[in-house]
Amino acid sequence: MTETFRHSGEYPQQQSSAPVHHGGTQGAYAQGAYPPPPVFAPEAPQGPPPPPGHAPARRRRAKGPVALLAAVAIAAAAVGGGTAYAVQSLTDRGGGSSATSTDVVPTSKKGTVSGVAEAVSPSIVEVSATTAEGKSTGSGVITRSDGEIVTNNHVIAGATSIKVRTNDGKTYDAEVVGTDSKKDLALIQLKGASGLKPATLGNSDNVKVGDEVVAIGSPEGLTGTVTSGIVSALDRDVTVPTGEGQEQPQNPQGGWPFEFDGRQFNGDTGASKTTYKALQTDASLNPGNSGGALIDMNGNIIGINSAMYAPSSSQGGAESASSGSIGLGFAIPIDTVKDDLGKLRSGSKT
Repeated sequence: MTETFRHSGEYPQQQSSAPVHHGGTQGAYAQGAYPPPPVFAPEAPQGPPPPPGHAPARRRRAKGPVALLAAVAIAAAAVGGGTAYAVQSLTDRGGGSSATSTDVVPTSKKGTVSGVAEAVSPSIVEVSATTAEGKSTGSGVITRSDGEIVTNNHVIAGATSIKVRTNDGKTYDAEVVGTDSKKDLALIQLKGASGLKPATLGNSDNVKVGDEVVAIGSPEGLTGTVTSGIVSALDRDVTVPTGEGQEQPQNPQGGWPFEFDGRQFNGDTGASKTTYKALQTDASLNPGNSGGALIDMNGNIIGINSAMYAPSSSQGGAESASSGSIGLGFAIPIDTVKDDLGKLRSGSKT
């Protein structure tokens, strides 16, 4: 086919009118090194000519690169968006501290207390236990959609019956699956529950002093109460009772009893007790918050609230406990809970 370009006089006008490129291209053509291209060079045929009524092959090919570039751009955008999300979810903590890649709080409300409350409140319940000594009220965290709930052992210890109220107001009977009094943890199961929203268990290893947190529970039976603060200390050795009836009925005017640094607070912890490393928070905790959630600003559970300090004041020479929180609350780190879940699910009761 190239021989046809060399027929004498085939492109006389194009040779005389071809523009000069790069200061000397036309001179090269005059020496006969290469035949000068036409102003509109015909494309080399790629196959038989199209049948009458069809678009020329050149037009069809012109659309090909455009479509290909558009497809590549779309694919790149999809991959790029996915990569950006993965990086954000692994590194952007939005004021929180969890190392998990899960962002429970919607992006538009990330880093806000209201966003955390809206996202996590459906996963927090009120736990009411009836014992031989009366009733105790605490909180719990939904860990499975079928109604598996983790709470403090001292909330349900010695219970003859347990009732749980969910965030939407529904009430269920519950039974104890497993207990670990040494870690003050218990696992209970709702009867006939389904479709509940489980909480996302985070990572407490990376929690730092000063991290923002939210606490959700049922203080004084006020289901779904939300407070906020920061993590104020790590690895506090807190001692709490493991016996029966250690929640509200024992200390109606103050918090539940616990020990720290060799001293007892909020009453006598009794002979049966256990000590664990706790997260300390200034988020307001009150009786009934036991077993509830301490949450990072991504909406991940980083601790199970378990103890608080209620100060004593002197009235007529007698010591009486104040009913309010002064910002000294303690939570079992969620990594301790996760390490214990297998044992609790197996039905172990210690």
